[in-house]
Amino acid sequence: MLASVTALSAATLGLTAPAAHAAEPLDYVALGDSYSAGSGVLPVDLSSPLCLRSLANYPRVIASRTGAHLTDVTCGAAQTKHFTESQYPGVPPQVAALGADTELVTLTIGGNDNGTFINALTACGTAGLLSGGQGSPCKDKHGSTFDDQIERNTYPALKAALENVKAKAPNARVAALGYPWIMPPTPDPSCFAKLPVASGDVAYLRGIQAHLNAVVQRAAQETGATFVDFAQASEGHDACKPLGTRWIEPLLFGTNLVPVHPNALGESRMAQHTLSTLGIG
Repeated sequence: MLASVTALSAATLGLTAPAAHAAEPLDYVALGDSYSAGSGVLPVDLSSPLCLRSLANYPRVIASRTGAHLTDVTCGAAQTKHFTESQYPGVPPQVAALGADTELVTLTIGGNDNGTFINALTACGTAGLLSGGQGSPCKDKHGSTFDDQIERNTYPALKAALENVKAKAPNARVAALGYPWIMPPTPDPSCFAKLPVASGDVAYLRGIQAHLNAVVQRAAQETGATFVDFAQASEGHDACKPLGTRWIEPLLFGTNLVPVHPNALGESRMAQHTLSTLGIG
């Protein structure tokens, strides 16, 4: 009888004990440029139309998979300076969204500094068209110019930007993402109509992107951030691949509103690889 009463009392206590508090959602802030914003991917976030931010960008995917509370201040065309300066009227500096309570920060940044992506692609695309796809006219003309700018200007700006992020969000885990491959590892003649880069300049452009990713990695390591490396994950998903395989849309005849940027698949895969690298989700 005593045992029965004890069991009943324990059961009653179990029923009336306060329920455990559900875990608070992760406080997540997304910073960065158009690769973070998902510029060109529909639907568009109309809360900040100048930023061409997508409702299907990789921060939204990460938030949906983790249940995180997301503050998304990503913005197309952002440079490292826009972490601490306003990019457009009414658009605050991106680090203003950070605070002591921020637990996770993700970002892609650096590709717009010095106009690296747009200038290199425009220069090499124009040179490729004029040469009929032959030779290496872009490399012959520009040589180490883009690499010199990355090393001299972009790297210190990246490091300073990440230091500002750490100062504003000292308790956050910071993930600095590299840029998925735009160019294939070797020339693809069938791609020239979509990405008119001369055969000898394919490796040249890919090398510039590899250098940019390397300085992102270096800045991340030197500031205690986690670098999310897409060198292997995005191989075989460059802008020359068919729709459904490629993560990046080509310069011509693509499906995105903004060319040479991740499509919806690319944004989803960027989210997936980031979560895998961080070991969350």
